[in-house]
Amino acid sequence: MAKKDDLSSIAGLPDELGIDQDLAKSQQRLSIHVDTRRYGKAVTVVSGFDRTGSELRDVASQLKRKLACGGTVEDDAVELQGDHTNRVGDVLREMGYEIRT
Repeated sequence: MAKKDDLSSIAGLPDELGIDQDLAKSQQRLSIHVDTRRYGKAVTVVSGFDRTGSELRDVASQLKRKLACGGTVEDDAVELQGDHTNRVGDVLREMGYEIRT
């Protein structure tokens, strides 16, 4: 029997519940700020992720869909076109992340 060092094996819960992913999300402290880019365009930057590139692209895709905006992943941060500081925190909390204030 192989030894697993994840929370599901310790707690005895099935892997399908996704306890490890939820715990990993809640332990990350994300920060949100707005940068100004070329021609004075606002860009909302969400940084502080401890995710791999493909997982971060999935998070970016969900944010773009829920906020109806464009965006990209740059340097372990999600950049969203426009100033979304009033809504992005709520969306990230719904997704299970903690926001640094």
